[in-house]
Amino acid sequence: MTSGRDADSIRQIASTRMPTRWGMFQALAFERDTPSETRSAETALAAIMGDATRGAPLLRMHSQCLTSEVFGSLRCDCSDRLEKAMRAIAEEACGLVIYEHQEGRGIGLMAKLQAYSLQDAGLDTIDANEALGFTADYRTFGLPAAILRELGITRVRLLSNNPDKVRALMEAGIRVIERIPCEVPPNPHAFMYLRSKRDRMGHTLTLV
Repeated sequence: MTSGRDADSIRQIASTRMPTRWGMFQALAFERDTPSETRSAETALAAIMGDATRGAPLLRMHSQCLTSEVFGSLRCDCSDRLEKAMRAIAEEACGLVIYEHQEGRGIGLMAKLQAYSLQDAGLDTIDANEALGFTADYRTFGLPAAILRELGITRVRLLSNNPDKVRALMEAGIRVIERIPCEVPPNPHAFMYLRSKRDRMGHTLTLV
């Protein structure tokens, strides 16, 4: 749950127009102090279309995935789900994506690639993380909740398959009035990964 101190320490450090293939978004950059010894600030981008303070806007909380979004890796469906969310927001002309720098479900790029190597040897995504000394999902979702409060958004329709995101927002005082699936047809390279997320992490996936 996000503490009051977390909310007080958040800072908006930039605001700029961001034209995309789906239309014009306003990109807001946020940071907040962190007690971590490895970095002094935690950062996230909020990409907003329309007036997201009215009603219950569509929200996608999305974690960075360099391998999929930059290199086109098919080991996951992260890039496709981000595109689906932005397209859905554009169709309504209102909503936002909060993009967090939490690569590899929070373990970082180097550890993520090590986990991939273990998956090549037969472990699933969860066992690979645990073999490296991490939990199945190392992320926290306090920063998106703090950003929503900073923006004056208290009710959302969440584009997600992850029940942990719903719980995190509700515990932080953000009302999730609807969870909308954000699923794309799986490719053969990602199927086992997605099945593990469904069967072992409780993600709502049909895998059709």
